Amino acid sequence: MKVSAVVCTYAMERYDVFSECVDSVLAQTYDDLEVVVVVDGNEAVFERVREAYGDREEVVLRCNDENRGISYSRTRGAEIASGEVVAFIDDDAVAEPDWIAELARVYEETDAIAVGGHAKPDWVTEKPDFFPEEFYWLVGCDERGMGEHMEELRNTYGSNISFRRSVFLSVGGYDENTGRKGDRHIQAHEAPVCIRMANRYGKGVIYNTDAVVNHKLFDYRGEFRWLVFRSFWQGYSKRIMDLLLPEAAGDKNEYLRQLTLEFVPSRLRELAREPSSAKVKQLVAIVVFTAAVGFGYLYGLVRSDDALVREELEEASTV
Repeated sequence: MKVSAVVCTYAMERYDVFSECVDSVLAQTYDDLEVVVVVDGNEAVFERVREAYGDREEVVLRCNDENRGISYSRTRGAEIASGEVVAFIDDDAVAEPDWIAELARVYEETDAIAVGGHAKPDWVTEKPDFFPEEFYWLVGCDERGMGEHMEELRNTYGSNISFRRSVFLSVGGYDENTGRKGDRHIQAHEAPVCIRMANRYGKGVIYNTDAVVNHKLFDYRGEFRWLVFRSFWQGYSKRIMDLLLPEAAGDKNEYLRQLTLEFVPSRLRELAREPSSAKVKQLVAIVVFTAAVGFGYLYGLVRSDDALVREELEEASTV
């Protein structure tokens, strides 16, 4: 089974991290592997990528004519890929040597149409003592309670997810109106394509925790204000998702139930047994981040008739 790993990048200041990502994919133990690199509208970066990897037979390169965003780039990467399976990894992540082998194994042994793995946090700086594991999803890593090994989930995260290429393209790939694109804040990314996939094929993403990528978390991802800001826009994005795909609401409700009925009470019991300032800070962070998500969602509610949201809906409906 041939697998195509797609890596997208866009900025020169990320090049060293990006190259570490590509090198980790090229060093995979899995033999039948193609690496597709998509540079999002930056000719200088593309020239440097071509100098470094252009002579590798297993590497396919593409440069968008302009900055089109991560969702566009990933879908274009899947379109030019030749593998039966297309796997995605963020350009600031480093894959374990058996990452692709573990993803491919599930396809070979089951009838899976999508397989994701463990996005492990890799703090480049010291992990902030206030950061709760329940909110690792804010930084694209697996949070507490993500799921069990080989469980079928709605989706895993973009730094570690794969699809049968025919299935991915049949549902239109990623929604170009979501994901990172400049300072756009519609942050829902994997959910739309996975919901469309589930609607058509009746299957979700198999979560293989043995397929591991280490997602680098830089200083700014540990800044409390940045995380509150990110929480707010995640809430706004969830409101947009509810309008586009009402099926997405159930997953949000289940997370809130687990957070309020399981994780917070267990943290309170642990704090009572072994008090510490870090545990208090993490409880406070959970409250603040949850409130920020809620305010973002309310912001989306009051703006639901605003021209901006109408534009998002109209653009997304054409995808």
